[in-house]
Amino acid sequence: MMRCPNCNSKDIGKIGSHQFYCWGCFIELTVNGDKMSVYQVEEDGTLSSLDDLFFEEDMPQIHAN
Repeated sequence: MMRCPNCNSKDIGKIGSHQFYCWGCFIELTVNGDKMSVYQVEEDGTLSSLDDLFFEEDMPQIHAN
């Protein structure tokens, strides 16, 4: 089961083929192979990367189904 790398919530919804949304902290996650990217959704709907807040070794290794 996938957990949010930010808040550790399991309340993750799938919003696209490789895109997920955390209802615990309201961030968007994109999974590409074994790499995950984390984004904050801005008021105008644009995404701002939060990857610089997470160290590469701390990012979970995930495969999208």
